[in-house]
Amino acid sequence: MKIERDIKIIEAILFASSEPVSEDDLREKITNKNNFNEYLINIQKFYEVRGINLIKTGSKWSFRTSSDLIDDLTIFKQQKRKLSRAALETLAIIAYHQPITRSEIENIRGVQMGRGSIDHLLEIGWIKPGARKNIPGKPTLWSTTDIFLEHFGLENLSNLPNKDELKASGFLDKRAAIATISDLANKVTEDAEILEEDNNEEENLEDFISN
Repeated sequence: MKIERDIKIIEAILFASSEPVSEDDLREKITNKNNFNEYLINIQKFYEVRGINLIKTGSKWSFRTSSDLIDDLTIFKQQKRKLSRAALETLAIIAYHQPITRSEIENIRGVQMGRGSIDHLLEIGWIKPGARKNIPGKPTLWSTTDIFLEHFGLENLSNLPNKDELKASGFLDKRAAIATISDLANKVTEDAEILEEDNNEEENLEDFISN
């Protein structure tokens, strides 16, 4: 049957790809294009109780290990990627306030930042430069990437915990957004490790989060 073949095609493409596949690319390969969304829903339901899940990131799809099995796969974990506290703070601020300029990041953190944090996040692929803000000096605006969404298991930015959710979970006492990003990282792949710095100042963490 064509329907069964279309589902097999979608599964085969996703299994064969090392990167998330766009909906346009998947739809192009099947016969019954009008049933595309139904196929994805059926595949997602089929795998939701299995060792791998069908995950949507932005407009792309991929198979990923079920999050509740992470602890059982410790021998397969990749080497941890170390992030400084400054880099993690920078990532949290960009995630909640994007698009945002470097000086705006510094204003929220309350300290000047070197190139290291931005360069590291760029190298990992979690942030990207965008347009320039129409103010004197025309500074670059920074935002997160689809790789960021994929790594933290988010379909889109609206899935980031909001202020009320953080308060309810007890995160909004100190370093809430940072704790949230770190917690997401540990739950999904546990390959981001914070390097503690001599930085004991406390910020107003509600400033880290968009209302």
